[in-house]
Amino acid sequence: MNSLNRRKVLGFVGGLSAAGVWGVWQNHRRSSAVVAASNPTSESAGEFRFATASTKPPLAPLEVIALNRLAFGPRPGDYAKFRARSGDSMQAKLYTYLEEQLYPERIPDPDCDGRLAQFSTLNKTYNQLWNDHVVEAQKLPDADGVKWQRIYQPTSEARAATLLRAVYSERQLLEVMVDFWHNHFNSNPDRDGIIAATWVDYDNLMRQYAFGNFRELLIAVAKHPAMLLYLDTASNTRAGPNENYARELFELHTLGAENYLGVGRQKSVKTTPDGLPVGYVDDDVYEASRAFTGWRLNDNLEYPKNDEDINASGSFLVRSAAHDRFQKNVLGHFLPPDQAPAKDGLDVLETLANHPGTARHIARKLCRRLISDNPPESVVQAAAQVFLEQKNAPDQVRQVVRSIVRSSEFLQTWGEKIKRPLEASVAMLRAVKADIKKTDAAIWVSTNMQNQPLFGRIPPDGYPDTRADWSGTSSLLMRWRMAQSLCWGGIEETHSNLLEQTPESAKSCLDVAQFWLARVLGSSQGTGSSPSSKAQIVADFVSWGLDIRAEIPADQRNDRVNALVSLVLMVPELQYR
Repeated sequence: MNSLNRRKVLGFVGGLSAAGVWGVWQNHRRSSAVVAASNPTSESAGEFRFATASTKPPLAPLEVIALNRLAFGPRPGDYAKFRARSGDSMQAKLYTYLEEQLYPERIPDPDCDGRLAQFSTLNKTYNQLWNDHVVEAQKLPDADGVKWQRIYQPTSEARAATLLRAVYSERQLLEVMVDFWHNHFNSNPDRDGIIAATWVDYDNLMRQYAFGNFRELLIAVAKHPAMLLYLDTASNTRAGPNENYARELFELHTLGAENYLGVGRQKSVKTTPDGLPVGYVDDDVYEASRAFTGWRLNDNLEYPKNDEDINASGSFLVRSAAHDRFQKNVLGHFLPPDQAPAKDGLDVLETLANHPGTARHIARKLCRRLISDNPPESVVQAAAQVFLEQKNAPDQVRQVVRSIVRSSEFLQTWGEKIKRPLEASVAMLRAVKADIKKTDAAIWVSTNMQNQPLFGRIPPDGYPDTRADWSGTSSLLMRWRMAQSLCWGGIEETHSNLLEQTPESAKSCLDVAQFWLARVLGSSQGTGSSPSSKAQIVADFVSWGLDIRAEIPADQRNDRVNALVSLVLMVPELQYR
């Protein structure tokens, strides 16, 4: 940098607190434009404020809603492609886009596939993962971390692939749904080496059933090492029942805490017209924990005796000697004694998957993900009805998602949620056409530094999905640092030449701000002659004495463009979904 001091730019912009970031929009008074925008009595008051429950932003165009809610944000050209889709209205174009995304297997994805080709574990079967990263890993030396590198390779590659898919895949709604199910059925690969070694298979379950049948997904998760070991089902025996899995199965995976009725007796619970208990009590959890006794892996790795034991298959197993064979009663369903191995547990999973309370809980979580923190009860009930009616359909979840997106509530809601750190970071990476060459560095800045490490949630509840959890000053500060790192080349081997992407015709700070705001926000929201226009505020903030309409000196253009874009990436609108 010549006439513009780079240390001054980075020190001033990069040193802002999170409150200072939002102060850019609310309290900056260097020009009459910002005075108008930050004046509580001005018509534009709140235009640059992070919307609150009582201060909602204007409804965004449908393409903006779709690409920020059904995707991780637009890449350059995505808005234009959306508008070019078939349909005589924007609503019809939205439905065309939705139907495309609901069938990801029909969408070519060569760029993303090419980036994933570097990983050797993603296409391995469960048996291959077990043999290569569990059995064979036991034979490797502990020195220099060789053994643990082999064990954790599937987890490391799944994390890298998750970021790359979110940034580059054309199958955006699939990635949104995979993220949803990972949070719903949260596990942690750092909990156990076997989980880490087979994590690719667990991730593939979420992909296989992302739009599939909930009951089938529930059963597959219950039998997978990622859940058997994470919630201690594998140590659940009739000699010492462990209720960890049963508790979370009820509270998180199916009925939800909203249907928990406390410590009362089962017979005291009210029933639906169909005779089903309206909710569950602790006795249901205790009885269910007995149903899952003996569930574990065929591994024998804890007490190896010979090579044959070491090479156990790793398959799901119910050990009859550890299973409670006596009768049980769960949610009004009688389980007779001496059922076949695994049947008690499968009966419980079937009962829970088909319960109306589960339908409401899953529907509410999906509506919370796709609409707002507190979605209208009408759309929740409508989605729950579809869930129940399609309980045996192989594409049950697809039909539920379709019903939510085609609701009037989806079309008419905007700005009541903010992106979580992963979503916000990916939106930035997509907006600037970032080229990620080293995933470790990008993952660290995008997720770990922002308190949302990929597959890193320790409690079983998954990462929260409400704005209150992610709108604190610390969270906003780390997003600001992400934007700065991205625009100033601070993420190792992640490249995005912003100057090359800015047209030469954008000669002034105002021109540059208008171009990037229009690109990011999907319309001409960054333009206008009004002194309160977003573009003028952005341009004024980084003008440093230069008239915002004056041509930027050649030796300052790169740095001013970087500074302008870093501020554009933190406009409140880019944080909404």
